[in-house]
Amino acid sequence: MSSPLLISIARRTAAVATQLADLGRQTFQDTFAADNRPEDMAAYIAANFSAEKQLAELEDTDTVFLLARMQQELVGYAKLHFNSTRGVEANKTPDARVEIERLYVRQDWIGTGLGATLMRRAIEEARKNACRSVVLGVWEKNTRAIEFYQRFGFKVIGQHEFVLGTDVQTDLLMRKGL
Repeated sequence: MSSPLLISIARRTAAVATQLADLGRQTFQDTFAADNRPEDMAAYIAANFSAEKQLAELEDTDTVFLLARMQQELVGYAKLHFNSTRGVEANKTPDARVEIERLYVRQDWIGTGLGATLMRRAIEEARKNACRSVVLGVWEKNTRAIEFYQRFGFKVIGQHEFVLGTDVQTDLLMRKGL
């Protein structure tokens, strides 16, 4: 018997953009609101999770969204950015890599294995596209996510600034070779 959970590559439509915006706002708020100022959260969400912004991201030919649906309802997604230069040292040629810019799972789906399913699929997409590594940034205070990425073999290779409203935070840069 097949599972009703379906992971698929997103179509580049306004309807999908609206769904991504809604889930992005919800999951970002659920994950980070308790540790950040409301005005910084509101500014970041307004700048990054409009339907228009999501449609522009969908239309980027280097970007792929993996959608996780349960009975047609969007319950999680991963945003992959191919040909990323994140973490490439100055004066070095980047290897073929993909950056996981977002891996978002609805709060009521955390602990179900959906995040792991999305991560495995993201790594599979990277391999299918002949990538040699996968990189991602994660807030240094998000220990649950850091531990999750480490279980998949990601290692910290540096850090970079992440601006949340007016708050400049530190994200760890993690990499996994393929």
